[in-house]
Amino acid sequence: MFANFIYFIIVLLLYATYQPVAETNFSPFDTAFYFIGLHLLFAYVCWSLFRRLTRRTGNENFARLDHGFNTLLTRLSILAIVLFAIDIYGLNLPSFLAPLPIFSKMPTLMALLFLALFISSLAIVWASAFSTYRHFYAADISRSAYVWSQISFSIPVLLPWVVLSGITDLINALPFPGLQRLLMTTEGSVAYFLFFLVIVAVIGPAMIQKFWRCRPMEDSTLRERIETLCRRAGLEYNNILYWPIFGGRMITAGVMGLVKQFRYILVTHALLRQLEPEEIDAVIAHEIGHIKRYHLVFYLIFFAGFMIITYATYDLIVFAVIYAEPMFEFFTRFGFNPVTMTSIFLSVSMVFIFLIYFRFLFGYFMRHFERQADGYVYALFDSARPLITTLEKIALTSGQPPDRPNWHHFSISERIGYLTGCEADRSAIGRHDRKVKKSIVVFISGLVLVGGVGYSLNFGETGRQLSKHFFEKIILREIEKHPLNPNLYKTLGDLYYESGNYEGVRQAYETSLKLKPDSPHVLNNLAWLYATAEDPRFRHPERALTLAKAAAAIIQEPHILDTLAEAYYINGMYAKALEASREAQRLARDSHAYYQQQVEKFRRAAGPSV
Repeated sequence: MFANFIYFIIVLLLYATYQPVAETNFSPFDTAFYFIGLHLLFAYVCWSLFRRLTRRTGNENFARLDHGFNTLLTRLSILAIVLFAIDIYGLNLPSFLAPLPIFSKMPTLMALLFLALFISSLAIVWASAFSTYRHFYAADISRSAYVWSQISFSIPVLLPWVVLSGITDLINALPFPGLQRLLMTTEGSVAYFLFFLVIVAVIGPAMIQKFWRCRPMEDSTLRERIETLCRRAGLEYNNILYWPIFGGRMITAGVMGLVKQFRYILVTHALLRQLEPEEIDAVIAHEIGHIKRYHLVFYLIFFAGFMIITYATYDLIVFAVIYAEPMFEFFTRFGFNPVTMTSIFLSVSMVFIFLIYFRFLFGYFMRHFERQADGYVYALFDSARPLITTLEKIALTSGQPPDRPNWHHFSISERIGYLTGCEADRSAIGRHDRKVKKSIVVFISGLVLVGGVGYSLNFGETGRQLSKHFFEKIILREIEKHPLNPNLYKTLGDLYYESGNYEGVRQAYETSLKLKPDSPHVLNNLAWLYATAEDPRFRHPERALTLAKAAAAIIQEPHILDTLAEAYYINGMYAKALEASREAQRLARDSHAYYQQQVEKFRRAAGPSV
């Protein structure tokens, strides 16, 4: 079920990186036809494949059937993601809805609509799987309860995004220009994200337990036993709740909440009904271990770490898009929209980073945190034997092989093996705790390093140089396509001016003027270069004055008149330089100190007679 978390986040990434296009791939009628046809075909494939798997009962052993069921469930869930990607990138569905006023003002509503579309595809998978699930595992649960348990368990992973995105829409819709400008900056958006991530992490459990329809455990001997154990461990919480996941028929428990006011202990009816009191104690001790070892706090840091990594790598992905443009041009020959191709490249890159980060790195920590929580039982009891028997019961009642691998848990056999080893040698607990601590130190150090690289790419000299390099590459590539476009040479000259490549500036601006002689921007900038360059190779007083006069004849702006004053000055015409500088000062709306300094410079040059 934890895999569903990954599916939802991947879908969210696919949607968030899509850029609506002006021209869709198909007409509205064709799009509707393909949409209905693809989803009907998907439903038929799900139904037929699970039906075929059910027919294999009796011909194969249970282990192979169990593996086949879980493999098919995974593959069809991935197929649902592919279908969603086709809806977004192939059929361009968001492009049809984006112009509608309600969605243009509140983009989160459209995102929720498409998330609901994906949920409906997963619901088809789970509804098709139900008969096979009940047949294989003899599960006493209805189809609707099975599907709803899958949905309700997974959706809370979207809660931070829903709150964050929804409040952003409200800020943009209301008259808060200062706050809107802040959110448009990198620092503002990062601070905003981290602030709401913490807020949602703190109060989110209160909303999640309502969404899951949990209800308080009544006063009883078992509740009093759990409360006594929590007091003994020094664990404070809000309430102990029944967890109705899969109708409460799974032997499982959980804990959520960073602070005691919003912390809940979750237990299922099956756990209370099928386990002995000592075994219940062991399970609750395991959940207490997650709190005492600060695993929930680390999960929050881990999610924030993903933002840091995407922040650090986004520019690199954009640079890769620039280099991959020839490949995009190849696809556009076959009718693919270049904007869509760019969105696909960004989506695939972000999904790849996400999968590596969560599937492997996050999975590593989840497995070792679970083992650490298993070991915490020894902090409250002399033996973990009740937890071992609990794991054996889970393996027996779930009908699933105890040695089946899991990306977020060690297998039941591995967990039992670890606890059995601890029974003989308690030092294994300390060794594992030290391993976890070292892993966290390595992770945090790596995160700081990646964050430093990201900061350098976005704000440091390295990032500026890379940006200039890739920007230059883009402009030169466009010049190859459109060699008679004066604006491209103007932009190239601006870029070279900023980087101090004055020979490049001269060539780019002169070429731009040949194509468009009346560009005041180019006339002014080139005149300034010829009038003020420290390198004598680029000092051309007569040419500077000619260009500056041409620019001033087109438009009277303070900076243009300032350039004209410098051109007069370098040609020894000090009285005219002073006159132009005074006019620039009169027109200036800001930088008054600078223009006053210029006037004083030219007055001294002109002498007391002026």
